Amino acid sequence: MSENVMAPEETVEAIEPDETVEAPAARSYPIAADVNVRSGPGTSYRKVGRLSAGSRVTIACQKPGETVTGPTGTSKIWDRIGSGRYVSDTYVRTGSSGYVAPRC
Repeated sequence: MSENVMAPEETVEAIEPDETVEAPAARSYPIAADVNVRSGPGTSYRKVGRLSAGSRVTIACQKPGETVTGPTGTSKIWDRIGSGRYVSDTYVRTGSSGYVAPRC
């Protein structure tokens, strides 16, 4: 006759859901001078808009493109401010001469 052996009850700890981590608030940057908005990262891309000095933009991502000299210096960094909307970083006062957003 076989004995029925039961394992002792295991204690199961309640698992707390992960804390919700909020994404950092999108940061906006001022435009240094009137500038054309382009469909890609260069002046040869189609003009799709214009921004006035003092207006503010949120940078979704940045990518290298045509080198441009603007009011904040010379750079090949272009800021994507919307789908198919790019502005040379030299027209955006980011406080940095490098990347301040993820690369596109």
